[in-house]
Amino acid sequence: MSLPVVIYVLTALAAVVVVLTRLRMRGGQGAGRFHVGNRLLDVHTATGVLAIAVWTTFLIAPEDSPVGTSTFGIIGLGLFWIVTITGLMILVRWLPSHGKHASEAVQDTWSEGPGLSVLAHVGMLVGVVLFTFAYLTNAV
Repeated sequence: MSLPVVIYVLTALAAVVVVLTRLRMRGGQGAGRFHVGNRLLDVHTATGVLAIAVWTTFLIAPEDSPVGTSTFGIIGLGLFWIVTITGLMILVRWLPSHGKHASEAVQDTWSEGPGLSVLAHVGMLVGVVLFTFAYLTNAV
């Protein structure tokens, strides 16, 4: 499988991560040990939607169009890095808590423990690293 095909597949998977994170965390009911504020989730969702829109437009646009320029690609990458960092910050809700008043982790119906969240957001990190590599090597 060529690198551009991998980039297209990872772009689609990034959209899934953004949507599922929003669905899983809606109404402050996400699983974990700590409550993650809605503002962080809103940043993750908004920049995720923008990143997917800008990056996908950059990928499919001809190079001689205004949205096929390197500037548009850099904007898309920057937005994806923001999504990735906020996604990793959302994972903080799973850090173990210690102490006399520490509470047990809240579970939900999506999975047992943080496995799905870790897979999604570490996968997003790997994907964005590959997006950056593909951009820098002119593979896309």
